[in-house]
Amino acid sequence: MKMKLMDILACPICKHYPLDLKVFDSDTEIKDGIISCSSCGRWYPIIDSIPQMLPDDRRDENSDVQFLLKWKDGIPKDILSAGKPFHP
Repeated sequence: MKMKLMDILACPICKHYPLDLKVFDSDTEIKDGIISCSSCGRWYPIIDSIPQMLPDDRRDENSDVQFLLKWKDGIPKDILSAGKPFHP
């Protein structure tokens, strides 16, 4: 994902802008990271350079929890304890 995309992304659920970004792996673009919304508490993974900004009912809980566990050392504590739609 190009960093510049953060200039236009808003939360697909509550429409809050701007969103917060935490990068775990990058080179010329963001490979892995997490986008979070400070308004509604939702978070969205960036996996293989693609932001996964799906509505809650389209997300896979198992995949989301595995993502959180993989990157738990870099994920903000509020997402790990109460992030929506899932947290470990």
